[in-house]
Amino acid sequence: MARNSSFRFKNFTVQQDKCAMKVCTDACVLGAWADVSDADHILDIGAGTGLLSLMVAQRNSYGIIDAVEIDAEAFYQAGENVENSPFHERIRLFHSAVQEFTSEHKYDVIVTNPPFFQSDLLSPIDKKNIAHHAKSLDFAELLTAIDRLLSDTGKFNILFPIDEGQQFLKKALESGWVLSRKLTLFHHEGKKAFRLVMTFQRSELIHNKHIEEEICIYEPDGTTYNQSFRDLLKDFYMIF
Repeated sequence: MARNSSFRFKNFTVQQDKCAMKVCTDACVLGAWADVSDADHILDIGAGTGLLSLMVAQRNSYGIIDAVEIDAEAFYQAGENVENSPFHERIRLFHSAVQEFTSEHKYDVIVTNPPFFQSDLLSPIDKKNIAHHAKSLDFAELLTAIDRLLSDTGKFNILFPIDEGQQFLKKALESGWVLSRKLTLFHHEGKKAFRLVMTFQRSELIHNKHIEEEICIYEPDGTTYNQSFRDLLKDFYMIF
């Protein structure tokens, strides 16, 4: 996906020139795939440009979305994007680390595209370190925050590269969370998987079985969009 200064969707536009984390395909998949049905209160951890909050607001027509962002420039840019969207009355932004964030209510759904590199070399640009590395929010801290903020019957949806996703899955299961859905994302058939998108909840599943899905972005030719990907993003991407 091109790293332009803005990205136009069917119902909103995301300005991203001040954010280290740009609009990317995998984040769009998370926003379109996450289970946000029947949720009155939704939390977006690490809002960045506000992309996930905006996508969730489009998919859930009544829920109130709280979005937490630690980086000042990203926080202000998310505010601009939200204010210029049709959903501004239902999205509230908070300039805070999630470890310090408090709320008067528990959340029915949490969505997050967190800092994910646990061990890679750090960038000399600190803003990119915050956005991409678990420097300010490691797995244990993230799970602690989610446990504190999520309702007893709530679900959280999260995105990771494959290796970090497997590490997080192990940590979450050891902490008592139950995996209810898992989506493995491929560029196209024959390529290695590059992202895991997962939904967790507290309670055991009916029949003790979670749902596993796979989506390829492209057909084997590497340029034609796969129909499953088109169906998932058709309400958002201008090209579909």
